[in-house]
Amino acid sequence: MAPRAKSERITIRDVASDAGVSVAAVSKVLRDAYGVSEALRAKVRASIDRLGYRPHAAARGMRGQTYTLGFMIPDLHNPFFADILGGINTALERTQYQLLLGVCESEPATERALLEAMIDRRMDGLILIGSRIGAEHLAALADRIPTTVIAIHPKPDVNYDTVNNDDPLGATLVVQHLVAAGYRHIAYLSQQMNINDKAMVTRQREVGYRAAMKEAGLARNIQVVYAGQTRREAQTEARHLLEQRNRPDAIFCWTDFIALEVLSVARDLGLSVPGDLAVVGYDNTSYCDLAQNALTSIDQSGQVLGLQAARLLIERIGGREKSEHYMVTPRLVARASSAGPTRRA
Repeated sequence: MAPRAKSERITIRDVASDAGVSVAAVSKVLRDAYGVSEALRAKVRASIDRLGYRPHAAARGMRGQTYTLGFMIPDLHNPFFADILGGINTALERTQYQLLLGVCESEPATERALLEAMIDRRMDGLILIGSRIGAEHLAALADRIPTTVIAIHPKPDVNYDTVNNDDPLGATLVVQHLVAAGYRHIAYLSQQMNINDKAMVTRQREVGYRAAMKEAGLARNIQVVYAGQTRREAQTEARHLLEQRNRPDAIFCWTDFIALEVLSVARDLGLSVPGDLAVVGYDNTSYCDLAQNALTSIDQSGQVLGLQAARLLIERIGGREKSEHYMVTPRLVARASSAGPTRRA
């Protein structure tokens, strides 16, 4: 066919003409319809690639699907979210789905506004990480659009899917590891939240931490401190903890991003890690392996969480109604940041 001017949009009819098939056949290929032969699929895909055809999202939305998914994250600072995103992208590689990102800065009002904008743009489904909008709003959202939530532990009968690791177990592994290494004054640096929701992963990790400390006979040493998600807030709380007369000899942080800030503050105060202080994170992000960090952390496999979240969402879009709750078993990856204390006089 003759080349088009750059301003003219390639249409489905152009693809059909180039491939020598009907418009209906092209439509079936685009929809991954049942019964399409591999030969027809290959022929149509070759024409799509040759012509640079891109389906019109708004028009597809009018017909039922836009093949776009919304991905909501709390912030851009936590490297663990990149691991999850990598898993989602891997799951979507062989599909027609495209992912659009929203960043809510952990503000419920901002999150609700962004979610409404995604729905208005006729996205087919949503993946949320650590949603702050609360159980009631999540249920109402899932009534309107297929939804998968990562890092929320709701009741089993909710109308959306979830993907998590066993957070109480992960915290238990941390305490057991630190106690075995010789630490006794173990503090938990958690996340400050506007809502008191036991479904949040930080609360679940606190449950595991408290239970493990009691099991180890260290109930009197339980210390939970809450900090915001910014670097300054984390550093302020860490400095306050470490400048106390009876400072902890180990700090378990709810995420690696915060643990790295604790390492920075400890070294700024002249404390040796792990001699004076052990630091343990959660997520086992790539920064843990850097020699200057050597951070012990809980691995919950962000790639797997992302893969499973995308799988569940596509299944839900496809018509599955019964909720599924995928759980990853965490494992502790020990590094030099928790190798053992120097006994105080």
